[in-house]
Amino acid sequence: MILAIDVQYSGSTAFVAGITFNDWRSEVPENEFTSILQGVAEYEPGNFYKRELPCILKLIEAHDLQPEIIVVDGYVFLDGHQRPGLGKYLHDALQGRVAVIGVAKRSFSGIAEDHEVLRGKSVKPLYVTTSGKLAEAKHHIASMFGEHRIPVLLKRADQLCRELAKANGNIPSADTDDCRSL
Repeated sequence: MILAIDVQYSGSTAFVAGITFNDWRSEVPENEFTSILQGVAEYEPGNFYKRELPCILKLIEAHDLQPEIIVVDGYVFLDGHQRPGLGKYLHDALQGRVAVIGVAKRSFSGIAEDHEVLRGKSVKPLYVTTSGKLAEAKHHIASMFGEHRIPVLLKRADQLCRELAKANGNIPSADTDDCRSL
């Protein structure tokens, strides 16, 4: 099972959404899961994982999920190889039992071009990092369903956490830092 996760913030509340699928080319998720976490840590520049990691772990634990691969909105390695990002901390928190693929929309200083994936007709790449083999991770993300830059299932994880926030009286704005969409 593959699990794609996204998180939406409103103040100290996190709205966490995960979707599962078994085939990278799937058009729709097999299942959707959500969790709300109160009292989330403030954003700390350079240590975003401290805010996001507990949210992801809560979703996994609350729904007793056992994925083989997790796709996160962000980086596994900020430089592509050594400097740990959210995905590396998640991989370590799960004791290395789960492969993690990071998909980021923005380039991080020092990330090499070999981490870029162009999808559809987009001229803006996604940046893929992984706890596993880079070529394989890039192939998986490139092969995901959808003709646009953002694969349909990754977009669905983003939409699901936004819907959860809205249903709980928090209307996210697309241009705020608290809105972490793919």
